[in-house]
Amino acid sequence: MQTSLSQFVTKQRKALGLTQPELAAQSGLGLRFIREVEAGKPTLRLDKVNQLLAFWGHTLVPEPLPRHQP
Repeated sequence: MQTSLSQFVTKQRKALGLTQPELAAQSGLGLRFIREVEAGKPTLRLDKVNQLLAFWGHTLVPEPLPRHQP
């Protein structure tokens, strides 16, 4: 199941014309991790997520959920 994170990573990787192995090598992360992110794995190490996002000058930050009106 693709998530906004997995969609972002896939889109950014493809925009640079990188393969998953190339992104892994350039970001200093393992190929397995890159594949898990793009596949939408629900549990990921946040330090590694931030390392990957830093490759594009981004970081993971808390964002409030929209409030649901009853």
